[in-house]
Amino acid sequence: MSVEIKVPSVGESITEVTLAQWLKEDGDYVEMDENIAELESDKATFELPAEKAGILRIIAQEGDTVEIGAVVCSIEEGDAPAGSTEEKGSKDDTASNDAPAKVEESDSASDSYAAGTASPAAAKILREKGIDPASIKGTGKDGRVTKEDAEKAQAQPAKPAKPSTPAAAAPVSAPGERNERREKMTSLRKTIAKRLVTVKNETAMLTTFNEVNMQPIMDLRAKYKESFKEKHGIGLGFMSFFTKAVTAALKEWPAVNARIEDNEIVYSDFADISIAVSAPKGLVVPVVRNAESLALHQIEKAIADLAGKARDNKLTIEEMTGGTFTITNGGVFGSMMSTPIINAPQSAILGMHNIIQRPVAENGEVVIRPMMYIALSYDHRIVDGRESVSFLVRVKQLLEDPARLLLEV
Repeated sequence: MSVEIKVPSVGESITEVTLAQWLKEDGDYVEMDENIAELESDKATFELPAEKAGILRIIAQEGDTVEIGAVVCSIEEGDAPAGSTEEKGSKDDTASNDAPAKVEESDSASDSYAAGTASPAAAKILREKGIDPASIKGTGKDGRVTKEDAEKAQAQPAKPAKPSTPAAAAPVSAPGERNERREKMTSLRKTIAKRLVTVKNETAMLTTFNEVNMQPIMDLRAKYKESFKEKHGIGLGFMSFFTKAVTAALKEWPAVNARIEDNEIVYSDFADISIAVSAPKGLVVPVVRNAESLALHQIEKAIADLAGKARDNKLTIEEMTGGTFTITNGGVFGSMMSTPIINAPQSAILGMHNIIQRPVAENGEVVIRPMMYIALSYDHRIVDGRESVSFLVRVKQLLEDPARLLLEV
């Protein structure tokens, strides 16, 4: 008796997911609750567990887009292999035992793996290389193409077309290799692309700029970073200062923390700050809830926890939704200046950039200071120019005089 494994519901707004990766191969023995695949929605990546122990039979392939409730595999009754190092063929033999019906089923499964048939992992690699599995001589059981075969395979150069007439000129060849590869867009990447275009087309987005002298914060960090880490168990970074400055400025200019819903403007008396984080599969924006009520060390711990989950693809949908304002730091990649795109339905986003030693005028003298450009992109339908510029100036004031953050002046 086999059990069908279906795509579970992962959120009210999600109707389909992408089968990102099989963690087990077809015919493998799996334990109950063992993770067998990774599924990717337009918001997060999550794992699919086995609902019973037995032999895995894969139906959907890596890269397929499948609807919620669709069957992606089945698990047949079967025994675990005698040793953990035995080959897959041994697993099939063990599963068949001495029942005639099971022997026939096992033989049928083996016949399906004819020469040129690729395992799911191998098929994905060959698709990326543009190679037909049938052209590969497999080294697996019954000539099956394994992952190692696919990694070693090289695409055969296409035969040059014969000139249509004797007078036809030969094509001019460029020096060096000119390879191309195609990759199917992930659900996350498709959603990011769609949302960015929607924001650009449906908002009146403008950007205002300013610059911040980072010397006061850098001096403060240098003076207290050791005692701060010793007391709180977390390093003191720039992001907590920016988050505190933003939450203070949002109280003074609430339109920057608002959003449009239908024909109404919704104002929030709390600040849920979305922090843009670069994850392996794209940019994600986990949310620090009620950041206005958190101390610097609490903000640092919250950001570190969310960033760690992002790197491990462990963020939940709840952790990435509901923000009221976004901060993105392009400076970690060396960006000097940019115009960040609003994270809809929010009305504004603050962009941080790299810190550069530059000459500036202070009290009639030219001095060298560590300067950072900051940018505020905002929706002009909600936020007026006076509000946007005043908000950014307030952030600058708070950052250049960090004591204001503690004294709230």
